[in-house]
Amino acid sequence: MLLENKVAIVTGGSRGIGFATVEAFLKEGAKVVLCASRQETADAAIEKLKETYKDAVVEGIWPDLSDFGAVKAAFDAVAEKYGQIDILVNNAGVSESTPFAEYTEEKFEKVMDLNVKGVFNCSKAASAHMVATGSGVILNTSSMVSQYGQPAGIAYPTSKFAVNGFTLSLARELGPKGVRVNAVAPGITYTDMMRSVPKEVIEPMIAQIPLRRMGQPEDIANAFVFLASDKASYISGEVLHVDGLARS
Repeated sequence: MLLENKVAIVTGGSRGIGFATVEAFLKEGAKVVLCASRQETADAAIEKLKETYKDAVVEGIWPDLSDFGAVKAAFDAVAEKYGQIDILVNNAGVSESTPFAEYTEEKFEKVMDLNVKGVFNCSKAASAHMVATGSGVILNTSSMVSQYGQPAGIAYPTSKFAVNGFTLSLARELGPKGVRVNAVAPGITYTDMMRSVPKEVIEPMIAQIPLRRMGQPEDIANAFVFLASDKASYISGEVLHVDGLARS
């Protein structure tokens, strides 16, 4: 198993890509702490996971990711319980599509607080333990819109551009201390959000993808498994696009 006895924290781990990543990590032998926005959300995800992975070590936490003190306390408790934090997946995020003319400062800050400040807070709290042991992996969820932008909802692509810059810079800083930092940039992925999009909107999008299908959460989760594992031990500072597109 690629992640046997590794201790991983996955934010946004109660649904979608995050939940698929928790599942994939459990399959590979990791002990996983999933981070959700509320206790009831975390508990429901744990209950569902336990139905399939009865002997797995998995639990939930729910700190406010925009509050560094809350994140540090929660992560320190994980490290104290398990003795280490080997992997952090910064997957929690929010997307929206408000036209720029209707944007408010509060709406912009809400997206940036979770998508950027949350990544900073979690990485800072987890990396302290990784640096202390001389090893660790931080993985961030970027997006295809970090390369292409999107026609509305300016805060989301802005936040993902920031995640890319954060990833590259932190990889350079923490590499000498034994910590790898990478990002995965999903394309159109069949999550709860996409299920509500009308078929007539989705089909033209799929037609632009050479593989002629949307990504599944498992496609993204598999990329996280690879980057978290020793198979990727010489990969750091990369933004891996998992979107089915062909690039020159």
